[in-house]
Amino acid sequence: MAGVTLKTVAKAVGVSPSTVSNAYNKPAQLSAALRERILATAAELGYAGPDASARALRSGHAGAIGVLFTDKLSYAFSDPFAVGFLAGLAEVAEEFSTSLLLMPLSSNDPESGSTAVQQAAIDAAAIFCVPHGHPSLDILSARGVPAASTDPGTFTDSWVAIDEVAAAVELGEHLTRLGHRDVVVLVDNAAASGSRPMEMGLGDIGSGNPTQRLEGLRKAMPEARIRLVSGGHNAFESGVAGAGWALDAQDRPTAIIGLSDVQALGALEALRIRGLTPGRDVTVTGFDDIPAAESAGLTTIHQPIKDKGRALGRLLLDPTTTERQLLLPTELVVRSSSGPAPKQL
Repeated sequence: MAGVTLKTVAKAVGVSPSTVSNAYNKPAQLSAALRERILATAAELGYAGPDASARALRSGHAGAIGVLFTDKLSYAFSDPFAVGFLAGLAEVAEEFSTSLLLMPLSSNDPESGSTAVQQAAIDAAAIFCVPHGHPSLDILSARGVPAASTDPGTFTDSWVAIDEVAAAVELGEHLTRLGHRDVVVLVDNAAASGSRPMEMGLGDIGSGNPTQRLEGLRKAMPEARIRLVSGGHNAFESGVAGAGWALDAQDRPTAIIGLSDVQALGALEALRIRGLTPGRDVTVTGFDDIPAAESAGLTTIHQPIKDKGRALGRLLLDPTTTERQLLLPTELVVRSSSGPAPKQL
């Protein structure tokens, strides 16, 4: 029936509109028999219940955290780091009876993402992999939405992060001790995964974690030649493509560094295809220590991925959390994929 409202149901049952509202929002205040009669009448009339957005506006509480990230929606379900981070965040959200609203922000069309942020019914925002200066961050600030980030460099004073530069320095020092002076770093760009590889400059990388990791590598390896290569956005196929380009070059590097484990695992596959042995013919290292890194024998930087999600959730939801800036520990994990640089003939 068109035009059925809460008042229509109240009139049909013979109760006040607030009583009908309580049947949906505060069932404990009604007898079971009355609530069942209200819901049955509503069903007969085709009334689906109070509008959630309007209820959120009235109460000032949406019961949801927006998770902002600049990638496709599928990234949240396919990228191992994102999956681990969101699992930790979801644990805390469940504890506080709060939902997560995934909000992918296009890096190519920032206006569409900004509109979504402007209209979203959220109580707080978890900023996950959003570059500095993205217009959605200004909108959050203008709306007064509390936010916490995985990057200390964003506009919010609440963050959970690692010391990206120090972690990369530790990795670079490990490679320097092994004698590596010719290195290719696999970085991501906005192209599709597995795209035609291209060599990139530092100015092409943008801001955030990648630039900080590169800063650490350059600091630890001042005498090394460091080339940046990309085969697309952060994905296994991009690592295969980028590493393949490096391995087939006349001046093949002695080490390949993935700025994420996903790309580093792709590099290991590129070595396998060419009959090369990681740690002997070419060293391969990663960053993050996702679950697949251990079984692959990948040398990498470990960071507590799930704990990062939990800690960010507590910053947003737990009123007892007073420490607003949390730096998590990292650790170099040496496995079989790294070894001494081959001697030049």
